[in-house]
Amino acid sequence: MVKKNEIIEVVIDEVEFPNKGIGKLDDKKVLVKNTIKGQKVKARVKKKRKNKIEANLIEVVEKASIEGEALCEHFGICGGCSYQNISYENQLKIKEEQVRKLLDSADIGEYNYLGIEGSPNEFEYRNKMEFSFGDIEKGGPLSLGMHQKGKFYEIVTVHGCQIVDKDFRDILVTILEYFREKDVSFYHKKTHKGVLRHLVVRKAIKTGEMLANLVTSSQEQLNLTELIDNLKDINLEGELKGFLHTINDGLADVVKSDETNVLYGQDYIVEEILGLKFKISAFSFFQTNSLGADKLYSIVRDFAGNTDNKILFDLYCGTGTIAQIMAPVAEKVIGIEIVEEAVEAAIENAKINNLDNCEFIAGDVMEKVVELNEKPDLIILDPPRDGIHPKAINKIIDFSPEQFIYVSCKPTSLARDLPIFVEKGYKVTKIKCMDMFPHTPHVECCSLLTRKE
Repeated sequence: MVKKNEIIEVVIDEVEFPNKGIGKLDDKKVLVKNTIKGQKVKARVKKKRKNKIEANLIEVVEKASIEGEALCEHFGICGGCSYQNISYENQLKIKEEQVRKLLDSADIGEYNYLGIEGSPNEFEYRNKMEFSFGDIEKGGPLSLGMHQKGKFYEIVTVHGCQIVDKDFRDILVTILEYFREKDVSFYHKKTHKGVLRHLVVRKAIKTGEMLANLVTSSQEQLNLTELIDNLKDINLEGELKGFLHTINDGLADVVKSDETNVLYGQDYIVEEILGLKFKISAFSFFQTNSLGADKLYSIVRDFAGNTDNKILFDLYCGTGTIAQIMAPVAEKVIGIEIVEEAVEAAIENAKINNLDNCEFIAGDVMEKVVELNEKPDLIILDPPRDGIHPKAINKIIDFSPEQFIYVSCKPTSLARDLPIFVEKGYKVTKIKCMDMFPHTPHVECCSLLTRKE
């Protein structure tokens, strides 16, 4: 009889989205996250139910046949990537199969499944990274990077990270060496004492413009003039356009601002997507794979078809990227987004791109959508990871447009929401996946829904 905290061995027979490995032990289903089909793993029992055991991975006893060597020296220790030891071709197959299985079990009827599109860049594709300050072991030297795999407090310095380019790595190393030399403490999540919290680096892939944002507590006054000079001396492939210092005294381990000051340059960078320019500030949401965004939004445009003289809603619009990409081929586009800063950026970006048929509204979709008087022909939905709020979904469907395009970064949320559209008289016409996140289990899905006659 298996007991809690007992160490077990199990062979992973299948993996459900996103990375939930499933095996069997004594006729019980065993769930072990961060595993690959075909692995034999050692795991510690966390929960035991009547027909199911949940366990935490300890080590891989035998590798799966598709596993090879990872390019990144931090793989296996860093919690950032989970598939880097698998060929990219096999990564795409895994994601495609998982999404197809998930959607086929969602009772949404027959649809045209168009497979998965790969990221243009397999490595060095990210335009934003949030690095954390800490240490890899208690009392060890200051580290700057990502959380250790399966750990909450330990931070791995990722000076060799392969999903960002050399400029990110050089900035990380320069800042880490500076604070090690100055012996500045990091913010301890247990005691809430210390200074250094996060480093956020953004780089526009098309223009090369970069922005660095140092996030600290207010427990010590920092003179960062020397650090900025050190950063300006780096031989970057891109260009550092601004250095920001954000104060965050909140207890949660998230990047947020109580106060942000521009210590050098400007507080934004400019990226280009499908020929349009977008200003991205320190806290703006923007797709983290710029070249992948070109492909994702091209899929959206393709699904939309002919939008001449049509009114479009872009709900959960962020900085208005989809709205503005659709605006040149539509009569009018209305976007709604809860983050006020994102809406301000969307309005500004529309001016930069000379688009006068875009309207952006700040507020909760659930509340603001009922205030719209226009009758939309197409509604584009790109909600947060948790999908459309249950109280908002029926209000949105009640607009009864000819078509919906639902862009989802979490297929489980999509599989939950699509049956509601089907119940309300819509047919899922086609679905295509777009891999925006190589070497991770995440994937975007684009769905076209058409109103039944």
